[in-house]
Amino acid sequence: MDNVKNDSYYIQKVRKDLEFMVIHMRGVEIEELNANEVLLDSMLFRMIQVSENAKKLSEEYKTLHCDIPWSALGGLRNRIVHDYGNVDLNIVYETLKNDIPEVLRMLVE
Repeated sequence: MDNVKNDSYYIQKVRKDLEFMVIHMRGVEIEELNANEVLLDSMLFRMIQVSENAKKLSEEYKTLHCDIPWSALGGLRNRIVHDYGNVDLNIVYETLKNDIPEVLRMLVE
């Protein structure tokens, strides 16, 4: 599979997970996210998936789309995976409400 096909496949997976997070966080306040362990775990899992799939994109694709914060996506994954029990809910919530929709918008344009 060449890079274009790989990139297309992985960006589709990234978009799907971003869309899932945006849809399921509509109207959700931080208190609800904190109280709903299933929702929180689902959002954290999707964040990890976005990061994992973004890492598989070619450097050429990332360079062409340099406005997207690729390294920040990877850093988020590392925080979640390596320090799961100490993830800062405020950062997760702000990321879900502000950053995730913005990254999705950038990918759609």
